[in-house]
Amino acid sequence: MAVKIRLKRMGSNKKPFYRIVVADSRAPRDGKFIEEIGFYNPISQPKQVKINDEKAVKWLGCGAQPTDTVKTLLVNNGVMEKFEASKQAK
Repeated sequence: MAVKIRLKRMGSNKKPFYRIVVADSRAPRDGKFIEEIGFYNPISQPKQVKINDEKAVKWLGCGAQPTDTVKTLLVNNGVMEKFEASKQAK
């Protein structure tokens, strides 16, 4: 099973709000997911991003592949650095 870390769109028309979820790559964008690990609100000023670092590092360690947008969010929030550090510690 290919697992992805991706955005699930929430909110109303013209007011998007995203949840960062771990899901099977074959599942629909807003469909079934395995676990929610954070959220992203691009409308607020400044943009709000909250990611549970421990869960994100755990899923990255299990082989989950982040989408391009999620990877940018993870890099900007320092999660990828923690993941690289955890790989070096092993």
